[in-house]
Formats: sequence, structure tokens, C-alpha cells
Amino acid sequence: MAQVELSAPKIQAKSVERTFVFKNDQGRRESLHVLAGFDLDVRKGEFLSIIGPSGCGKSTFLNILAGLDDFDGGEILIDQEGLKRRSFDRGLVFQNYALMPWRTVRGNLEMGLEIRKVPRKERREIAKRYLELVGLSRFSNQYPHQLSGGMKQRVAIARALTYEPDLLLMDEPFGALDAQTREILQIELLRIWEADKKTILFVTHSLDEAVLMSDRVAVMTARTGRVKAVLEIDLPRPRTEEVRNSAEFLRARQTAWTLLRDEVGLACQVEGRA
Repeated sequence: MAQVELSAPKIQAKSVERTFVFKNDQGRRESLHVLAGFDLDVRKGEFLSIIGPSGCGKSTFLNILAGLDDFDGGEILIDQEGLKRRSFDRGLVFQNYALMPWRTVRGNLEMGLEIRKVPRKERREIAKRYLELVGLSRFSNQYPHQLSGGMKQRVAIARALTYEPDLLLMDEPFGALDAQTREILQIELLRIWEADKKTILFVTHSLDEAVLMSDRVAVMTARTGRVKAVLEIDLPRPRTEEVRNSAEFLRARQTAWTLLRDEVGLACQVEGRA
């Protein structure tokens, strides 16, 4: 029987290292090792979440992928090519929205397209399409200060999608929202993802959020950060609100928490000694 050749991962991180050097209160140079021996493969088209204790390097790894930070050792490949510092194949969504207050909702969506010199008519059509996707067509001429937190985050997601990236990087995108809005946007993001199955790498502190949304969950160790385990989340799709109350969901959550619990305790001990 012929062997089926599996496609290469979208992202391959191999033995990635990251160390920050700073001056302490006495003016002496110190080193903070954030990532060491960090290995992770992300499959094309999957939704993968990274969870771990505070300070373990989750956001650092995402910033490296986004081109906002460097790494000191190891290798990162995207589509089997070395990581490029700047690329339009990656969309970014962060917790603080990062919307331009002097631009309308539509203007925020069109900003990146302007930088890429996309013609005005085409910009308008692309912005219109993604505003419809996130349910904000009626608010295209509003300014960010006129929107709720949930609406701002929808704009941030839509703006990232206008680039039509192959990879969407999301760092605690719902962390600043109230619990009710957060749950609504979790399902909304899954609906958007189901439409075209972009590869999503999602950093969160919420165990429930990671289990609900993901195909797999990578659990990180306390600093110095590496991947402790990667869990397959075998829950039916599309995911709905009812999934949260299922026995399968609770079992997956307990498995993830068992792996994470010791790392959280260790992180607290390390911070207490710092």
C-alpha cells in the first residue's frame, strides 16, 4: 500500500530561544530567559490555542511570528520558508484593538489596503465585504469612540482579515471584554473561521476559551517557556454554546487543567522569589 504523504505544517518552530537583557535597580545587566527549547508545529487551516502561566512566553512567541520581536536561536518556518520580519501573509489582532481614533470604522479597515496601494474602489469593496462578515455594515461611518468594546474588537478582526492573510495571530483578543460579550465573540470568531479555515494561532489565559474554540491546545511550562504538551480537542464542529455543558468538554478541560496546574503553581513560586 502506498504511503500517504501528509502536508507540511503551516508553522514549524524548532528549539526557539529568546532572552531579554536589561539593567536591574543597581544598574547591573541581567538576562531573562523567556523561551528555551520551544518546539511547536501548527497545521494548515487549524485553530490552535496556546495557554500557560503568566510570563511563560506565549505573547513573546506570537510577537516573534508577527515580526514585532526577534529570536536568539533555533528556527521558525512558515510554509517551509524562513520567517520573514515583515509580511502581509499574517494578520494581527491584539487585546487593545489598536484602532486609529481619527478614522471611521471603514477608514480603519482600509488603512492597510491604502499602504499596499490598493485602488480606492477595490478598498471600499473589500472593507464592505468584511464589515458584513462581522455584522457591522451599519456602523461603517462611526468612529471608534462611538463603539462598544465588542464592536471595536470586531473591527480589529475585520481589519486583520482585509489583508486576506493565510495566518491569523491573536493575542488575548477578548481579554478586556466583559464575560457576556466575550462568549458571544468566541462563537462569532468560530463562525468566521469556519467560513474559510484560515490558520489561527490564539493566545489566551482562559482554559475554557481554549478548549471551546480549538482543534488543539498547546500547554506551556512556566518560564523558561517551552511546550509541555499538545492536546487534541475531539469535540464536534461547528462548536455551539451547548458544547460548554457537555461531558466531553468537561473532560477535555480537566485534562488541560491537570497539565497546567503545576506550571501555574511553579510560576507563582518563581514570581514570589523575584
